[in-house]
Parts: sequence; structure tokens; C-alpha cells
Amino acid sequence: MQPEKTNGELRLPDEPLEAEWTQPEEPEVPKSRRLRQSAVDIPYAILVVILSVIGLVMLFSASYASSLQDMGDASYQFVRQGIFLLIGMVVMVIISRFRYQYWRALSIPLMAVSLALLVLVPFFGVKRNFATRWFDLGITTIQPSEIAKLAVIVCFAAMISGYRERMKTFRWGVLPFAGILVAIAGLLFLEPHLSAIVLILGVGVSLMFAGGTRVGWFVLLLIAAVAAGYFAVIELGYAQDRIALWQDPTIDPLDKGYQAIQSLYAIGSGGLFGLGLGQSRQKLLYLPEEHNDFIFSIVCEELGLVGAVTILALFIFLILRGYWIAARARDRFGSLLVSGISTLLALQTALNVAVVTNLIPVTGISMPFFSSGGSALIMQLAEMGIVLAVSRQLAASPGDGLSAGSDRGDGVGGLRVAGSGNGSSLGLGDGVGLGVGLDLGDGDDDSVGGQRAADTGSGNDDSVGKKRARGRKTKKRKSES
Repeated sequence: MQPEKTNGELRLPDEPLEAEWTQPEEPEVPKSRRLRQSAVDIPYAILVVILSVIGLVMLFSASYASSLQDMGDASYQFVRQGIFLLIGMVVMVIISRFRYQYWRALSIPLMAVSLALLVLVPFFGVKRNFATRWFDLGITTIQPSEIAKLAVIVCFAAMISGYRERMKTFRWGVLPFAGILVAIAGLLFLEPHLSAIVLILGVGVSLMFAGGTRVGWFVLLLIAAVAAGYFAVIELGYAQDRIALWQDPTIDPLDKGYQAIQSLYAIGSGGLFGLGLGQSRQKLLYLPEEHNDFIFSIVCEELGLVGAVTILALFIFLILRGYWIAARARDRFGSLLVSGISTLLALQTALNVAVVTNLIPVTGISMPFFSSGGSALIMQLAEMGIVLAVSRQLAASPGDGLSAGSDRGDGVGGLRVAGSGNGSSLGLGDGVGLGVGLDLGDGDDDSVGGQRAADTGSGNDDSVGKKRARGRKTKKRKSES
């Protein structure tokens, strides 16, 4: 179709001319801004499985004699713990498949449930060894303190990620957290359960510190903690007895100091390489709680110093890997979640080893993945599932995807990436566009990124390309005429 001439001017026909054009290539996204969001962190998952399997084997060895004596079946504790381990693994896998941002919405209900159970356990719980800490569910018992540990981590992570810069003030950075910790510690004091108080206070304070609470406020908290500890020791007679026995277990070698002495016998008998798996002598009804709080003593006796150090090294690798994941978490909420769980694991492991070696007074702190206890094992594996869920959405390097203002999308799937330009929160299940069609969601939001790529390229550049081609042909025809 030829162009028409009107009043000396060349007018293009209504029908557009065809012209070849190519869509410009989209700029490559820097690797430092890409988020890994496919499989879980394999090293972390492998370490969890290895420790769980070793713990089950050691539980069978440690509980052999007591299970035969009490239940008439040497494999009773082994089979029972094995069933809970399978359940816990399933729970871990299921939790790891869900977006961890959902836990923010569950933070308040989880805290409310844990407080309600702590209120009820002194009245309806089971009393053992002068303490009422458990609910009897028939097939197993459950400690509300285990739920309270997770509730504190989730609730504090949600609060801190929401308060952001206000964490530096006393009203927002100290008062609400101290109120929660005091309430939980007071309820645990009624059971009494001093070891859980120590763990929850340690985890809570560590999260406050990571969240930006001013260091000066921790001095006041330390003074309050020392005063509370002194009050607990003075008021609780059994605490005074434990401190005295800690200083010298031989003052009552056949009763209150018996457990600590037998534990040290077991550790000392192991030597460098141990007596061999299944060859412990202290588990033959000499050491109380040999399959529970003092199972690490049996580990030292049967596997020796080399085996004990190897197991502790696995715990250290797991804890450090957890902090590695926390440093690369997608947002502040995920980072605080993993930090809290890793700190809880580190504190509980360290305190259990300190108890069995008599470095601190004897108290009821179980060994993660090793000690008998079905509900506790399931809770621990559920926490590992949360860490694995966070590991599905990692930045390529520390700090990527995380900034002081990165919490705008916490809990609803949104994220504002530092330096991303026009990133925006798209709500639940949506990703974040970086202006080049990059989708940072969970893999199910390709249409969002694709749409932005289409708008950037095929939409705008299509019209630009056609106009440029049309202009070139117009000039050519003018010259011909």
C-alpha cells in the first residue's frame, strides 16, 4: 500500500506497516540478589537424621536393663522411641513444606495455648520427683514447657520483626518481652521447673539482643535475674540441697548425691575409646535416669572420649549450620526464628552435658534427640522442620533480601528487598518484582514475574520498535518521492 499525499504532506495509511523488530534482552539479575527457594538445606537435614539415628541406638543400649526390669521387654523404650521418631520425622517434613511466614499468624494463639497449659499443669498434671510438670495423655506425657519454648521463639520473632526501630526504646524493646518472660517464669516456678526457666530466659534474652534492644537494658534484666535466682534458691529447699550436693556429692553418696557420683563413674570408666557399644556397666540399674537426662554418661562410657567428642561435634555443626541459615534468611522474621531455635538447641545441649559432668547442679535437662520422651522428640523435630522451611528461601549471600525495612511483608508473603528499586509486597503467596520480571515467591507465582517481564519488554518495546521502524520507512519514501 502506497502512502497518500494530502496538501503536500505525506500521510501514512491507516493499516500499520510491518517491520521486523527484536525484543531487547532483559538485564541479568545479579547473583547476590537471587533467592534460593527450591530444596531444603541438605547438610542441616542430614545432621538432624544422623543425630536422631545415633540417639535412638544409644537409647536402646542405655535403656536395655531398665526396660527389661520394669516392663519385661528389653526393647520397650527402643520401640516406643522409634515410633515417636517416625512421627517426628513426618511432622518435620510436613512443616518444612509450608511457608514459615504462617508461623507469625500463629504466634499469639501458640503463646495463649502455652500459658493456658502452664496455668493448668499444677492442678491437673502428674507429679514426679517432687515436681508437677507433665500431663498424662495415656500413651505418653507432655510437658507444657516444651510448647512454651517454641511459643517464646515464634512470638518474640514476630514482635521484634514488627517493632523494628522501636526495639531501642524501653516501652517496645523491653517492657512487653519482660512481661511475657516474667509470666512464663512465674508459672514454671510453681511446678517447679528451674531448668526450663533458665532455657526460656536465655532464648528470650538472646532474641531481644539480636532484635536491637539496647545493651544498657540488659544490665537491669541481669540484676533482676540474679535477684530472682537468689530468691528461688532461698525459698526452694530442694534447690539448696542440689547446690550443696553439686559442691560435694559425697556428703550423701547413697541418696541425694548418688546420681552425680554414678554419672562420674560412667564417664571415667569410658576412657579414650570406651567399653564398647552395649557394654556399659552403669546402665545395669546403677545410674538412675540412664535413658533420660543422663544418657550422655552412657555415651561416654560406651564410646569413650572420642565418641563423645564426635557426637558433640555433630551438635556443633548442626548449631552453626542453623546460624548460617539464619544469616541468609529471606527476612528478619525467618532469621530470628532460626536464631532462636539454634540458640535453644545450643543451650539445652550445653546444659545437659554440664549436668552429667557435674559442672552445674543436677537438674532435669534432657539431651536433644537422645533422651527418652516422645512429645519432646516430636517438638524438637518440629522445630527442625521450621528451620528447614526457612532454608527453602535463602539469599545467595549473608544479608541479601534482609534490611531494616524488610519486614513489611512478614507473615503475608511479601518482602521488600534492600536495593531492589521498585520492589513491592504482593500479599499472601505473591512474589516481588524487581522491575525485570524476577519472581521471588515460592515458585507458584510465575505469572507475576512473567507479567512484569511482558510489560517491560513486549509491551513497551513493541510499540517503540514499531514506531521506529515506521519512521525509518517514512523517511525512505520521502527521499524516493
